Amino acid sequence: MRKTLFTVASGLSGLALAAEVDGAATAWMLVSTALVLLMTPALAFFYGGLVRSKNALNTMMMSFAALGFVGVGWALVGYSLAFGEGGPWLGGLGHALLKGVGLEAKGEIPHLLFMAFQGTFAIITAALLTGGMVERMRFPALLLFLTLWGVLVYAPLAHWVWGGGFLGALGALDFAGGTVVHINAGVAALVGALVLGARKDYGRQAILPHNVPFVLLGAALLWFGWFGFNGGSALGSGALAGLAFVNTLLAPAATLVAWALLDLLRTGKVTAVGLATAIVVGLVAITPAAGFVSPLSALVLGAVSALPSYFFLLWRPRTRLDDSLDVFGAHGIAGITGALLTGLLAEKAWNGVADGLLFGNPGQLAIQALAVGIAVAYSAFGTFLLLKLVGLLTPLRASPQEEGLGLDVTQHGEEAYVEGEGAILVLSEATPPALKPAGGKA
Repeated sequence: MRKTLFTVASGLSGLALAAEVDGAATAWMLVSTALVLLMTPALAFFYGGLVRSKNALNTMMMSFAALGFVGVGWALVGYSLAFGEGGPWLGGLGHALLKGVGLEAKGEIPHLLFMAFQGTFAIITAALLTGGMVERMRFPALLLFLTLWGVLVYAPLAHWVWGGGFLGALGALDFAGGTVVHINAGVAALVGALVLGARKDYGRQAILPHNVPFVLLGAALLWFGWFGFNGGSALGSGALAGLAFVNTLLAPAATLVAWALLDLLRTGKVTAVGLATAIVVGLVAITPAAGFVSPLSALVLGAVSALPSYFFLLWRPRTRLDDSLDVFGAHGIAGITGALLTGLLAEKAWNGVADGLLFGNPGQLAIQALAVGIAVAYSAFGTFLLLKLVGLLTPLRASPQEEGLGLDVTQHGEEAYVEGEGAILVLSEATPPALKPAGGKA
């Protein structure tokens, strides 16, 4: 294994810090971190295209806000709670304010880079859940909620699975975030939709995507970034990264084919939004299994995962549940499906860790089911409490008048699309009245 010696010298003190890391692994993880970060703006386009034009900017801003508010919270305390030394339930505060997080090796990569890679996961998870609350949540309330959620819901669950917590010790398999990211975000979005209630126009008029090309662009960039999401979760550039990378190609492709065939059988047409959704569902489903199953099993997993999400997305609009962008159907349901199928299809010959039920280890499926149940319960409970807490501090929901006008204007003073000189004149309540001419005549 080729090693590179990194030496950082201070010109003032003359002190030197040296850390041995693997150069190839570090290079791949630098790329992977950037790819995962790209997924959040990609999600902004995916979500932004699915809403009405008067809420496009606000919806995209929800994802962009997570880049800062969740990212800063992760660096200050979230990383320490997730990956700092602690007990089975929570990490300690030893890495708060990035104390002890430097250029020393963490596995084969610099500790600082490991922190940044994991931080991009926290950011995209928080951004994902906003899809259940679009077109009606006040932006100041959202900022506070996302900041708290990243520290108090995401970080503990990440510790339980990846940071030395009890689910990881139990043997739960989650290669890149089936429970930590997608079930977590899907359930949080569901709770958010229930707490906020349906949009004022829901069930009374058609609420249609305003820009389907944005949706396709977002899906394409999400798939691109997902190669870093899953491939980077190998935390190196070896064979395991190659397996996760290939499975990230094959599973969504199989989901896309299965989804298209379901559409053809049901309506005789294949929709663009449907195929974009299928890509996301396949990516979500393979995430927990990416480094644990064979490529052939990835194809099977991708095809099978289309079924529960497809039929849930058909059923949900017939209810009063306004999970606006179907985050629970696409991420929660697919994350549960992928986590359970990992317990069926995991193959030690490929992963070197554990077999699933179909390869002689039925206990793995039970462990996966337990991890799914715990993730659902904790995410639901934590999200509900935080929304209620934030609601005590500032109103959660926009007024009916604000919803009618659109959250782009009422929350940001901007519009995504204008005609001529501008469609709406935005005046601040603090704008002083026009001065009268000298002499007091109007």
